[in-house]
Amino acid sequence: MTCPHSLSANRRPPRFRLTETTPAVLQFEDSRTASTELQVVSRTGGLLAVAKPVDQGSLATLMFRTHKGLVFATAEMLRPLSWNSQPFRFVELKEDDHRKLQAAFLSGIYRNLQEEEWIEEFRSAILNWDPPRRRRFSKAVLAAVTVATLCVSAIYAFSAHLR
Repeated sequence: MTCPHSLSANRRPPRFRLTETTPAVLQFEDSRTASTELQVVSRTGGLLAVAKPVDQGSLATLMFRTHKGLVFATAEMLRPLSWNSQPFRFVELKEDDHRKLQAAFLSGIYRNLQEEEWIEEFRSAILNWDPPRRRRFSKAVLAAVTVATLCVSAIYAFSAHLR
């Protein structure tokens, strides 16, 4: 059994938004089930679309299908983000299921949210870029002062040489 939390605490694992509707089922310890939809997944957890929030801390078997096969994992439900959106973390993910999930990530079918967010930030920065005018003014003033200092130094050196 593999627990996917071995990543450095400083680095968040890549998150993948699913491009297709991915039904998922939660089966709780008391045999209750809840139909959900997997929206985002990473090596350490993900985000589910739920009909109603599940109690924070609840453990359930999470089942969903990737194009590489069915994945079964034990998941802990985290604090709901809204009435219909709830994150979870993998508590237990068997090696075979971990391989299926990793193969799905590597296949390129899922969209990497970190890359998309970075690209959007970059596009926004380019569109909203306004070069700072103060720096241009400061550079021009600095250049003028430097040229004036050189001229005064040259005049002084020339006049001292003539004496």
